[in-house]
Amino acid sequence: MWYQQEIHLPEMARGFHLITDDVARALPCLSDCHIGMLHLQLMHTSASLTLNENTDPDVRHDLDAFLRRLVPEDLSYFRHTLEGPDDMPAHVAASLLGTQLTLAVRDGRLALGTWQGIWLGEHRNQAGPRRLLATLNGCEAR
Repeated sequence: MWYQQEIHLPEMARGFHLITDDVARALPCLSDCHIGMLHLQLMHTSASLTLNENTDPDVRHDLDAFLRRLVPEDLSYFRHTLEGPDDMPAHVAASLLGTQLTLAVRDGRLALGTWQGIWLGEHRNQAGPRRLLATLNGCEAR
């Protein structure tokens, strides 16, 4: 079984947002997949996807604070500035974290660890809605 769907996420503030439930809700066919893989590709270059802590929001805050310090907006050697001072740092953060995830599916659910969740990293100050391309491959055998 192959299935592909675009998932639309609303505009979100800069920072990290837990989107595990959004992804699962958008893919009702997940429940038919007992063994498989879900590939998520973010269709943008200034945001990221990562798998991390799903319970304590301080982890999302701390990673955002770390990235803002690692890649600040005021680096004088950035030349790509036409889209604003936050754009090039957003591209760097997206490249560091990545824009794709591949996740195992088991018994009709994402096979995540106890404390794992899917995060969208929004690295722009004024970003718009975001799109994910979800590709599910699996079988129905038990």
